[in-house]
Amino acid sequence: MKKFLMVVGILFLLGAAGVFALTKIDFNRMNADNYYLQITEDGTQHEHKLDDGSVMTSYSYKLDATNADGETKRLEFTAQKNLRQDAYLKVYVKDKDQVSSYDEVKFEEIPKKAQEKLK
Repeated sequence: MKKFLMVVGILFLLGAAGVFALTKIDFNRMNADNYYLQITEDGTQHEHKLDDGSVMTSYSYKLDATNADGETKRLEFTAQKNLRQDAYLKVYVKDKDQVSSYDEVKFEEIPKKAQEKLK
């Protein structure tokens, strides 16, 4: 009986840890390279009609981004809203050019070499 209760307790703890990991960890940002960019133009608006008849709007961007080493590359990504002009973003890049997520950051939070390229 003790072994059974221990096994059930361990399985419960593993399940709780798994649920916590799925809700708190952003897998889009894990093992991604960080690049920094400034929004300098409005995104190109795209409207997609869904199966239920509603329309979803997204905005696409093609901008130069710089990593912490000062290396620059052109990235293409989409957002669900038109991003704020002059905002600085930290973008998470996987597979060399796939933007998986982004955060708005302050200029002071950007590494020095990247700051120099963004001025």
